[in-house]
Amino acid sequence: MALPSLPLPLSLPAAALVLAALAAFLLVLICAIAHVTAKTMPQKDAECRKGSAPNIRDPATRELSVVVPSYNEENRLPLMMDEALDYLEKRQKRDSSFTYEVIVVNDGSKDQTAKVAKEYCKKYGSDKVRVISLEKNRGKGGAVRTGVFSSRGKKILMADADGATKFADIEKVEEGLKNLQPWPKEMAISCGSRAHLEKDSIAKRSYFRTLLMYGFHFLVWFLCVKEIRDTQCGFKLLTREAAYQTFSNLHIERWAFDVELLYIAQRLKIPIAEVAVNWTEIEGSKLVPFWSWLQMGRDLLFIRLRYMTGAWKLEEKKCN
Repeated sequence: MALPSLPLPLSLPAAALVLAALAAFLLVLICAIAHVTAKTMPQKDAECRKGSAPNIRDPATRELSVVVPSYNEENRLPLMMDEALDYLEKRQKRDSSFTYEVIVVNDGSKDQTAKVAKEYCKKYGSDKVRVISLEKNRGKGGAVRTGVFSSRGKKILMADADGATKFADIEKVEEGLKNLQPWPKEMAISCGSRAHLEKDSIAKRSYFRTLLMYGFHFLVWFLCVKEIRDTQCGFKLLTREAAYQTFSNLHIERWAFDVELLYIAQRLKIPIAEVAVNWTEIEGSKLVPFWSWLQMGRDLLFIRLRYMTGAWKLEEKKCN
């Protein structure tokens, strides 16, 4: 009785071809998923309709707008607001031509964030401090975009509610912006950076968190933004036109929105400066190390694939 013949093992070249075909299939599948699942910008933000409320399409009436995204920040927000407003008030006394506004965007908080923020409206006046409350949590990117589209400043500063960056370092990012002049089409961005603190932060982190950090930095560099070492620092200063053009094209609403913002800026050839700032880690971060980094990694891949496949397109907006 003849024994059944066993299948011959694949030769090395044949195995390589099979693996290459499998990799190509997976890449096509991922691209298709990225394209099909792509979401457009919220229509109300994309249109930026004119109305009685301040709108980024209107001419600037302040020198500076500070946008503070806030989600469940009743405990950390007061320290940041006290420091910021103390600096801004002193600067205004030194220079009467300097005008400002602080926009706190309450991102669907479940605590007393809105109430805390409104106390500053009472103290400084609603012309200097405004509170915008979103019914549902949209994520940091969605909150910042809402504030940016309601801003009145010639320059717009994004600042985190935890006050991790020393607010007086706005002068450093302003200098970075100034050094980029002349600004093409009045567009420029200056990013606060913690890259100079990387060695100290590594010494305090676990090996796992350090590995996640390096993995994220590699993906940012490989997929999206090559010239900025720290894309995630929440202290960024934009000219009004740069803010309008970048945020009008923005899709990501959660933690990876900074990366898409800078990716858009690079694609639009907006000059970007990176400036070292003083930064201190503040307890109470909403970032869950593993899951947040995993979500951001997915978003980075989809940012690249969705622009590459045409699911997302960049448009240079016209401002009245």
